[in-house]
Amino acid sequence: MNPIIEVTGLWTRFGDHIVHQDLNLTVMPGEVVSLVGGSGSGKTTLMRQILGLEQPTRGTVKVFGIPLHGSNARMVQKIRKRWGVLFQQGALYSALSVFDNIALPLRELRAFDEDFVHDMVMLKLDMVDIERRHALKMPADLSGGMIKRIALARALVLEPELVFLDEPTAGLDPDRSESFVKLIRSLRRKLKLTVVMVTHDLDTLVSLADKIAVLAEQKLIVYGTLKEAIAVEHPFILNFFLGERGLRALSAVGASVKLLSDKN
Repeated sequence: MNPIIEVTGLWTRFGDHIVHQDLNLTVMPGEVVSLVGGSGSGKTTLMRQILGLEQPTRGTVKVFGIPLHGSNARMVQKIRKRWGVLFQQGALYSALSVFDNIALPLRELRAFDEDFVHDMVMLKLDMVDIERRHALKMPADLSGGMIKRIALARALVLEPELVFLDEPTAGLDPDRSESFVKLIRSLRRKLKLTVVMVTHDLDTLVSLADKIAVLAEQKLIVYGTLKEAIAVEHPFILNFFLGERGLRALSAVGASVKLLSDKN
């Protein structure tokens, strides 16, 4: 089985400031990987490099076996059709209706007639549990939870194999957050998606992630399961996973007692 994402020997430098130092990361098909780290650890920069939006100082980033930096533009564009992105605040176009926001990636391909576009948009609305009657609404008329779901529908409209989630539950109240996490978990299973996400929310991380990549001190200090991550003695891990919030999130899924007993 070939990796979906391969990051090898990655360095990132902005002037004299080093963000990443010799990072290596592999994401296999079907995995849900969460990038976590403190402010300035470079997790968002790493995701942008995997998306091809920023170029590392050194090293290679391959997605679907193709190097993103150095390949011709046509090849990179072809690869990008195989992934979808859910941005932190949804990033819906304010001047476009719900329908037109979701339809946009299809229309940009100029390969489908409007009947097909209509059917696909309605299918994706159904998929994210948004009633079809909302299709003509504008983003300004939507709740935060609806914006997230519609942005997810847009991310899935080209039926990607790989999905990137940037703080998927940010700005949602606990009930909407839990509901959205359940939706992502269900779609991941039904569509056999590979997922890479950045999140500060421990409940989201514990509920979704198979593997956790912890960035600190310019390096990937641990890349493994939750159990493997909390076994590493590091100040960020102790504060993030084993502080009050972390223990509360772990206990919510019945994980804390077992993990801590294994650790001890």
